[in-house]
Amino acid sequence: MILLFLACGQPPQRNCNDFKTGKFSFTAIINGEEKKTTFNRTTDLEVDEFEGETDSSSVRWINDCEYVLKNLNPKNKAEEKPIHIKILTTTESSYTFEYSVVGDNRKFKGTAHKID
Repeated sequence: MILLFLACGQPPQRNCNDFKTGKFSFTAIINGEEKKTTFNRTTDLEVDEFEGETDSSSVRWINDCEYVLKNLNPKNKAEEKPIHIKILTTTESSYTFEYSVVGDNRKFKGTAHKID
């Protein structure tokens, strides 16, 4: 019984350093359609590909599990706002994260998968 209690009480795995750099994919539902984004992240730059368009953002790590993305070439006011991302849990090949526009209380969740 004690073993069961201890197993259930373990905090989620968070090996954020495994996901600071690399190539990833993220799928989201937008207007009822599944859309896929791929991105390649170095320690200070993230390059995203979405529906044939490429965009770049600076990456500023706040701590091992949180960072801020700032679009380098915003096309409108909305794209000028930085995005705060917090890695919540990790597996061997993916991480679940929470993200929001800096200054906005609405938070969204997603899962990114590392591409080998």
